[in-house]
Amino acid sequence: MKFLKVLILLIFTITLFSGCNSGNSDSPNNENLTVSAAVSLKDAFTEMGELYKSKTGKTVNFNFGASGTLQRQIETGAPVDVFASAGEKQMEELAAKDLIYWASRVDFARNKLVLIVPQNSSLNLTNFSELAEAKVQKIAVGNPKTVPAGQYTEQLFKKNNLKNALQEKLILAEDVRQVLDYVVRGEVDAGVVYATDAGIADGKVRVTATASESDHEPISYPIAILKDSQQKQSAKQFMDLIFTADGQKILQKYGFSRVVVKD
Repeated sequence: MKFLKVLILLIFTITLFSGCNSGNSDSPNNENLTVSAAVSLKDAFTEMGELYKSKTGKTVNFNFGASGTLQRQIETGAPVDVFASAGEKQMEELAAKDLIYWASRVDFARNKLVLIVPQNSSLNLTNFSELAEAKVQKIAVGNPKTVPAGQYTEQLFKKNNLKNALQEKLILAEDVRQVLDYVVRGEVDAGVVYATDAGIADGKVRVTATASESDHEPISYPIAILKDSQQKQSAKQFMDLIFTADGQKILQKYGFSRVVVKD
């Protein structure tokens, strides 16, 4: 397996630089890098961008949003150099349309799904099954059509036979940070977000339960370089930075866990 990984990396590097030599090199008139990333990465990647600028002198322009929305933007021609998704599905669909360099694609972080309530809530929920009780009226979740967190939540509800019981209670949000905002403002009784989102809420929410990883697909974050990127060398520099000690410290600071690479 180690040999295969090295071979894939070598092929990608050769492809990258041959593309650069044929006219796809970083343009001196456009040194900024455009990164479309899942909104749950906003805090960590904003700091990552500052680190990247300190090391390269180049600015990263971030476009944060629901992974499915970002995917659609890329499919319709949005000028993006790097895509970082909160789900495998979005990346695989872009790969199927030949819009990314598949050899550059790699998982770089993991996350967990948690149940949260407003800090001053009187609800004492201890598990997701209690969401079906009458005391819970409104539950914010990501829209499963475009939001990976919503897709993982839907899998969780199905696995625990909760989907039908909760259907009328669900308030669909356009991304996971909107779910967090609904809970912070007390507009819903509870919400399902990533552990990293709850971690940046400054004590305005309480985590009452953590989903078992067996109840949904692994929450992995893949990243890749777009084929239409005009900043391929810079894109690779940004991706490489994520795996440095400094880059990993930033991800861990915001609650993301490491991806374990198996030989």
